[in-house]
Amino acid sequence: MEDYRININYAKALFLVAAETGQLEPVNADIRLVRQVCIENHILNVVMANPVIREDKKVAILNDLYAERVCRVTSLFLTFVVKKRRAINLKGIADAFIDLYRSNHNIVLSKLVTAVDPDSATLDAVRQAVGEHTHMEVELEHTVDPSILGGFSVSFNNNMYDARLSSQMAKLRKEFSKNVYESKL
Repeated sequence: MEDYRININYAKALFLVAAETGQLEPVNADIRLVRQVCIENHILNVVMANPVIREDKKVAILNDLYAERVCRVTSLFLTFVVKKRRAINLKGIADAFIDLYRSNHNIVLSKLVTAVDPDSATLDAVRQAVGEHTHMEVELEHTVDPSILGGFSVSFNNNMYDARLSSQMAKLRKEFSKNVYESKL
């Protein structure tokens, strides 16, 4: 629970500074990059979580990674986070910032899971359907999961539409396991 508060507070601070300086869009892009690197790079997470490694070394690592690719506001913020010994929270702060950005810009995150890779027309149809339901702009994340056998599932705002073949088969299996037939003998 404490990390959640820390993440939200740091994300709010960055959001306010970025909005006041007119750098909200570049900072959003930078924070998405930071989040992606944190997801993909386990070694970076271990280094940032290690209390033995000094802050100036961590700042140097982050500068080497991001100095050329992020704006000044983001660079200063990353340095600030490390100096306050919150480098372990970088991914959480990035997640919280992205959530703040979405809520501020009336964007809903929707997750689509399919058995095969859909074409762009299908993705646009899903975006449009979710947008009509929520009256918000839709940011769609798509994943392919062959284990669902067919169909799809869409989740957004704690709602889920489940049209997966595997779940339909499980429902049928459950229904057929009940013996509703009674013999008249």
